[in-house]
Amino acid sequence: MTQQAGNENQLSVVGHDGLPTRERNLAMLSLSIGVGMASLDTAIANTALPAIAEQLHTSPADSVWIINVYQLAMVATLLPFAALGEVIGYRRISIAGLVLFTLASLGCACSWSLSSLVIARLFQGVGASAIMGVNTAMLRAIFPARLQGRGFGLNSLVVAVAFAVGPTTASLILSAWTWPWLFAINVPFGVFAFFLGQRVLPMTYRATHKIDGLTALYNVGAFSMLILLLGDAAHLADKKILFVELAVTIFFFALLLRRQAGHQAPMLPVDLFRRPIFFLSVITSICTFATQSLAFVSLPFYFETVLGRSPVETGFLITPWAVLVAIMAPVAGRLSDHYSPGVLGGIGLAILSVGMTSLLGISLHPSAFDICWRMALCGMGFGFFQAPNLKAIMGAAPLTRAGSASGVVATSRLMGQTSGAALVAFCFSFFADKATHYALGMGAVFAAVASIASFSRLFVGKSPT
Repeated sequence: MTQQAGNENQLSVVGHDGLPTRERNLAMLSLSIGVGMASLDTAIANTALPAIAEQLHTSPADSVWIINVYQLAMVATLLPFAALGEVIGYRRISIAGLVLFTLASLGCACSWSLSSLVIARLFQGVGASAIMGVNTAMLRAIFPARLQGRGFGLNSLVVAVAFAVGPTTASLILSAWTWPWLFAINVPFGVFAFFLGQRVLPMTYRATHKIDGLTALYNVGAFSMLILLLGDAAHLADKKILFVELAVTIFFFALLLRRQAGHQAPMLPVDLFRRPIFFLSVITSICTFATQSLAFVSLPFYFETVLGRSPVETGFLITPWAVLVAIMAPVAGRLSDHYSPGVLGGIGLAILSVGMTSLLGISLHPSAFDICWRMALCGMGFGFFQAPNLKAIMGAAPLTRAGSASGVVATSRLMGQTSGAALVAFCFSFFADKATHYALGMGAVFAAVASIASFSRLFVGKSPT
């Protein structure tokens, strides 16, 4: 028993100081596979909804639950998993999430009805939440301090590219196979990442406080109702329903804040939000991912219904965004080891705002080049923001609160994406043919606000860690 404790303590020290190069690369590979699958499945099912609805003999409206339940499960459980990771170790949460996600993916592929698929997607979302909730904290353990910007850059590359290429990937798979393969393809990758992670993911320091189950339940209720409220408001649901959902949301958040008051490590980390750099970085993240979602949800409709492009052509036209993210994210990560995240993020988000504005100027009969250079400009700005912002968030949190900070990173990303998608639905409900233009205009404004928030970090003191 003593020997085992000594081994774990040694692993903890290794994880804190960063792993040697070979082990670090293998650990990064394991994390990237898990994060890539979780991010890809956030977007990939959208493209497959018509095929799934047809084969399962269900209505398009009911099939939307395949998307909603995944997002609900993720957003509702991210912070509880992050908090649990601080207590029992991020490695355990990450590997357990990978196992659950892989098994649930197999369940999705074997589903025979809408109900069975929705249940499998629920468990898949919980698994993805465990992976994403502690992912950034694991990166902080794997990479030494001098290379953390590089690690965050690689992680940003994986997340952004997975989200960007989701529709194209789905189209290619559906052109050759049936929709269950969208989920079955995760299984071999998940198995490989599991065995690799068991070998190379480091143990980390564990906090001494305990997890309050009732606080976790309040958190699940609060964020679940918030997502439902955003979705129903975007679709112009009955005002009475919206009022009830708003009241229940406020009720659960009040219970959550009251329950965790005075806790040394609150699950909803209000203590971290009191740190100006942390708060501004989270605002930057939410606004930026809302911008990305506004573009990626609205543009396919414009390309296909207005410009008459095929789904494959649409995927091609969106690809420059992903390509430039792939180029810029590692560059920004390396630069963030030497320059202020406030400056790097502010410049990148200003470029993103200009790119979103340029998309408003697309002509009625644009060439592929006219569209692609604008998408590339957006991708350049977006790729320049992520790694510096991740480093700012994690750097503003003490090492003992890395799990909570990691949970906020994932929560802010999903809240931004969900809010952006809800705003697109709102635009289609109100503005019909002009919906894409209003959505892109909102995206440009969000990116500008994010740029201002990023630059504002230059004028606040560094939080103590």
